[in-house]
Amino acid sequence: MTDFALPGFDLAAFVEAVLAEDLGGVADAARDLTATACLGPDARLKAVLDSRDAVVVAGLPVAAAFFRRLDPACTVELLVTDGDAVPAGADLMRVDGNARALLAAERSALNTLQHLTGIATLTRSYVEAITGTGATLLDTRKTLPGLRILEKYAVRMGGGTNHRMGLWDAPMVKDNHIAAAGGVTQAVAACKAAGLKTITVEVDRLDQIEPAIAAGADRLLLDNMPPPLLREAVALVAARVPTEASGGVNLQTIRAIAETGVTYISVGRITQSAPAADVGMDYLG
Repeated sequence: MTDFALPGFDLAAFVEAVLAEDLGGVADAARDLTATACLGPDARLKAVLDSRDAVVVAGLPVAAAFFRRLDPACTVELLVTDGDAVPAGADLMRVDGNARALLAAERSALNTLQHLTGIATLTRSYVEAITGTGATLLDTRKTLPGLRILEKYAVRMGGGTNHRMGLWDAPMVKDNHIAAAGGVTQAVAACKAAGLKTITVEVDRLDQIEPAIAAGADRLLLDNMPPPLLREAVALVAARVPTEASGGVNLQTIRAIAETGVTYISVGRITQSAPAADVGMDYLG
């Protein structure tokens, strides 16, 4: 289908499921009532996918896979590369193939490309907002169910850094864990007894910092602290462990947060609230 591959992501299965959703349960171009009625089985179509806004591109190889699934003989030409920043009006991809197949795949390809490009574009805005501060932008687990791997890929294309992929690959002791375990000392001790490494502990008050570090936290998540409080927290931590600011971060606040000296800033908005990019498919012949 394509050389594009992401660990843990089955591109063929994703394309099959998305097309089947749009085509009544089967990834078959003949299920497109309009294209089948309007066009003969051998009709050809040339088209270009272009961006109506300045964007950072993500998802082109995935979009191409939709067209190739319904017309394996189609020609797909990628004109830019994922991660590229392009101006409004830029051509991103040309396709040439069976008209029924390409039109049946159009919406699935565009939906995916628009969503991932929107994430990459918003991510780049956040990265640029903290340039020069030394802070690193992280994503979160606030992703659409079933799309996490793709959305985190889009974050990377925008210049962001992936946080943990899920609950399975990195421990994070949050307020409810602490409450249920009977305290931060007990919670961190249990994680260490289980052999877990690089344990992040969430704190939302200055008086929680020393107990968390004493308990063995390898990293502190400073939750919902405004910049003046973050600056105090960073001073108290005194570089003994990395710090991560989280909560209430947006494009208007992130620069001030980064300038407090935190190591990382995690932002759910870049995946949770990114608007779709305005990408269309236009007929060439």
